[in-house]
Amino acid sequence: MGLDGLLALFGLGPKKPAVKPATNPKGAGRGAVPSASAAPTAADKAAEKARLKIRATRLRSKVDIWKRFEKLHSSISGTMSSFYKARERATGKIVGLKVLDPKKCAPIEGRYKGLNKPPEGEIGEQILGPNIVKTVDWGVATDDAAFIVEEFIEGPLLHAIISKREPLPPAQRLELIRQAATALECVHRAGFVHRDICPRNFILDPDGRLVLFDFGLTVPDKPVFLQPGNRIGTPNYMASEVVRRRQADKRIDIFSLGVTAYEICTLTLPWPRGTTGRTALAHDTILPDDIRNHWPEIPSALADAIMAAIAADPDKRPAGCEELLARIAKVSID
Repeated sequence: MGLDGLLALFGLGPKKPAVKPATNPKGAGRGAVPSASAAPTAADKAAEKARLKIRATRLRSKVDIWKRFEKLHSSISGTMSSFYKARERATGKIVGLKVLDPKKCAPIEGRYKGLNKPPEGEIGEQILGPNIVKTVDWGVATDDAAFIVEEFIEGPLLHAIISKREPLPPAQRLELIRQAATALECVHRAGFVHRDICPRNFILDPDGRLVLFDFGLTVPDKPVFLQPGNRIGTPNYMASEVVRRRQADKRIDIFSLGVTAYEICTLTLPWPRGTTGRTALAHDTILPDDIRNHWPEIPSALADAIMAAIAADPDKRPAGCEELLARIAKVSID
């Protein structure tokens, strides 16, 4: 993909007619949570203008990443990118270097063409918190591949911990759930919907800090980016409204967080496991297995919060991470 294509993908090419978001779409919940799309203030407009200017500069300024960085180990290939542990030659700093595959990213980014969607690196810069991977830099390499420089975190993925099938200490289960919810709260506070909350996107550092990373599917929390039919995410953790082609909002993340919390507690899923979008169709046709069947001693407030988060009806889920955290604030496990 050439420069013109990159600029067009990120809304910096020739102006196109704005896409009018659907109003009161069929199937939308009557109690839908408003998106973070209040009328922008003068300060908001100035900040957005500055971001657009920086974005245009970075997309035009090609970086020879292998002149700037030294690979320290072979890449770990993801769905749309490769990840390296690297050393910045000028400073000696150890970083995580994510290099996106333009061909694999194009179908996803193409869905938002003309909508001024921020690149993944710019999104990462805006999401801050102790449980969020720190984005150090981002840009475009000389071969037109977008890259993101992150803090390097040594530790296992949450998915790997769960896959060992060894029950975690009850107190650690609660702590991991609180940290995961705190991370997602940071995403929503920054004005984004993550769209792929699952154990593969959390890593546990040596100090016990659970960190959310990978904002490849993350979009601004605005209706135009959450239109019916945009079925992306990981099926086992996907809310049914995504595959049912209904208008979505940040509560799809609450659902995914609930499934992740359920798995942390039980090492299994509330529904049969699968790999296709059809898997998520069961999430509103089959009742989830009650978490108490797998952990009879689970504190009732924690069980109720998790089961509410995975409700098929978005209106029955916690409206946001603040509410979920409040529900389990007084839970204590020795």
